[in-house]
Amino acid sequence: MSQTIKHPKSQEELNAILAEAGSKLVVIDFFATWCGPCRLMTPKFNKLADEFADPIYVGIDVDEHEHIAANYEINVMPTFVFFKDGKKLTVIEGNNYEELRKTIESNKLRNLY
Repeated sequence: MSQTIKHPKSQEELNAILAEAGSKLVVIDFFATWCGPCRLMTPKFNKLADEFADPIYVGIDVDEHEHIAANYEINVMPTFVFFKDGKKLTVIEGNNYEELRKTIESNKLRNLY
């Protein structure tokens, strides 16, 4: 099993995760349990959480937490939103594992220097 992927139950809990993260990368996976591409990406997301332990990983079920998804204008699932220092860095929509991996890797390299 992967490192703990946080599952906030409210916007306030998500805000606290983002605030506590400080300069650490936060990767949020907006998914739906009925979504085929989401089901394909979940094990890959978990694998990335195991391989790259530095970021904080968050999973948000858009059906259970529609209000959070609406706050981030999520229209495609899965959608991965990257935050650092409380600011949105980038968004990756769809089943794009390679782009997701490269974005996490490139952030790790930036943190080494």
